Amino acid sequence: MTYDVAYRFQQALDPSALTTIPATLHAVQAAITDARNAGCAIESDPAVILLVRHFHSVCASAPDIDALQEQCEAAIDRLRLVPALPTLAYRGVANDEAAKRAFHREGRVALRALADALGLPDSGYTLTARRGTLAQSGEIILHGDELRVRLSLDIVFPGEEVTYCRVRGRDDHWGDRDRRAPLINLLDPARFAARLRRELTLTPAAEPMALVA
Repeated sequence: MTYDVAYRFQQALDPSALTTIPATLHAVQAAITDARNAGCAIESDPAVILLVRHFHSVCASAPDIDALQEQCEAAIDRLRLVPALPTLAYRGVANDEAAKRAFHREGRVALRALADALGLPDSGYTLTARRGTLAQSGEIILHGDELRVRLSLDIVFPGEEVTYCRVRGRDDHWGDRDRRAPLINLLDPARFAARLRRELTLTPAAEPMALVA
């Protein structure tokens, strides 16, 4: 593309109509697109630079940097306490790489917590992740000596994100009849572990050895 337009220069010379962050951000993005289409260097395009400087003035009324940093830190602390898995299950992660990474990260944490609730030692299970295609969530599989638990959002009906069955060793990749449960069950690993023990008649977890005085 070799065309150029005057609009970005006119808007940069008189940005008085750009009074909000969304409007100004849109103008900056449009100017960058126009400059790129015209073959101009974005870093030196005068319209882009003026609009970016105007963007700074639009943000001048916001709280100071220290306050904004504190708000970001508080948001991070708050979000760490609220698992994203239910939201991801509701909205899906197809074609959203950031959401897919969050699903795999939190899914692995949830399945490890389930393994702990089942009393499985680290050597007593494997945790396998398959990412699938861009349009898929992929899957995370907890495979122990007596059970296999699969977590995936690539399902037909809501509430069937977790599939589990009894297996005969870690080489048994099919197992008995699949059973299904909603993802939200993983948010209470102790309760879900009790359900798995009951439904799959798992061997009771070994009691910790008492210390000899």
